[in-house]
Amino acid sequence: MQALQIHAGPRARIRLAERGLRADDVRVIPAAAGGPKGLILNGLDRHIFGPWLGSSAQDVHLLGASIGAWRMATACLGNAEEEFARLAVEYAHQDYEHAPGKAPTAASVSGGFAAKLNEVFGGREAQVLSHPRFRLHLFTSRGRHVLAREGRLRTPLGYFGAFATNLVSRRAMGAWLERVVFSDLRSPLPMLLKDYRSRQVELNRRNLLQALLASCSIPFWLKAVHDIPGAPRGAYWDGGITDYHLHLDYAQMLGDGIVLYPHFQRSVVPGWLDKALKHRHAPSAFLDNVVVLAPSEEFVKSLPRAKLPDRADFQHYGDDVNARASAWLRAVREGERLRDEFATLTQSSSVQALPL
Repeated sequence: MQALQIHAGPRARIRLAERGLRADDVRVIPAAAGGPKGLILNGLDRHIFGPWLGSSAQDVHLLGASIGAWRMATACLGNAEEEFARLAVEYAHQDYEHAPGKAPTAASVSGGFAAKLNEVFGGREAQVLSHPRFRLHLFTSRGRHVLAREGRLRTPLGYFGAFATNLVSRRAMGAWLERVVFSDLRSPLPMLLKDYRSRQVELNRRNLLQALLASCSIPFWLKAVHDIPGAPRGAYWDGGITDYHLHLDYAQMLGDGIVLYPHFQRSVVPGWLDKALKHRHAPSAFLDNVVVLAPSEEFVKSLPRAKLPDRADFQHYGDDVNARASAWLRAVREGERLRDEFATLTQSSSVQALPL
């Protein structure tokens, strides 16, 4: 059984066939939202951000939303083997205070998650932001109008409006939710953000932890993060709402090279509210220079419960945190097959990729 599948846009497929998959060709690495699904990529992350990219010298832009933001910030700490192994353990053992038989409150999850991010990244902000080659960009969703502040009535009302508007037009959803990217300004994003209402602000030591928390703050599961320093006032939520899988206009990327996308599936879905809109899952011209590394369906069926780790596991395992963590960490270990197949693939002078 082949665990890893390589999918690529038309321009990227030609490049792979002519040159193979080379570390010095990589200019951008996106990292999707998707909660626990991102754990399956842990082995790939340890290899890509460790020895593989370590053999090259160019700057690489790291784009992340939600768990993808946590993964990309982890890459900027260096020592990929140790730091990504820690991420897997910390994420798998998530547990928040709650009444027996009831789900934890959003305030409890936000408090616990903020404490965990501070434990991992607190005091290391300068280290994250001074990586000699990696340029970090954290994606968040900022509420507008009724969603400008979180509230018992205004939040569900605002998200109902965003959902209804998105059915008509993804771009029109910008009336409710704006994409705000917190960016390492040593090197700006190498592509324009004209596909959706957007703004870019400086990522710095004062706002790194809050921007990271906001990027992971799923509406109704966690509280919004308000008024992040250096950014416009407002309520900030999970970057996956506006950019679930970061389906950006990579084809307009400045300079030569490819976008390497370790992903937990083949399709690159634009926004979280597009999950049910299958017609928006198709590849676009934006992805012409993108290479997606994804687990095969057969490999996924071999995992615990025959699927990727996901948030449904919180309900399935209930209060048995150790059982859930054990299943998730087994998936992480199985995911090392993706790493091993990728490492073998990069030794080839020509790679045949499947279409996206």
